[in-house]
Amino acid sequence: MMDRLHTAFVLATLALGVAPLSGHADKTIHVKLTDNAIEPDPRTANAGRVTFEVNNAANGNTEHEFVVLRTDRDDGHLPVHKGQVTESRFKKMGEVEDLEHGSTKRLSLKLAPGRYVLICNRPGHYEMGMHTSFVVAR
Repeated sequence: MMDRLHTAFVLATLALGVAPLSGHADKTIHVKLTDNAIEPDPRTANAGRVTFEVNNAANGNTEHEFVVLRTDRDDGHLPVHKGQVTESRFKKMGEVEDLEHGSTKRLSLKLAPGRYVLICNRPGHYEMGMHTSFVVAR
């Protein structure tokens, strides 16, 4: 009888210990960079560890980068100087640079609830439409 109680207790403890971990698992966002767009899938995540798996699927040999900025501004109305967004005016969460055509890189960040903008900040790319909003929920 004691062995059954002990086994039940151990199993219950393991179940309780594992359950919270599954709620804190990384969320992977698949991001496709085309010639003139950034396409995250999905476009939202819960707060915590978020991993962006970024693929440069542009035609030709276009090199991109992927930048995550925290801001309440609309993704299409960021300040631009000489063809690039002025990143210093925002809280930059992280970036992936030098993403060659056909390559994939990962960026893992701890994100708080709020609004973010995802951009390619290579000269002229933001103005070509390489930006989108991203929301992190509680």
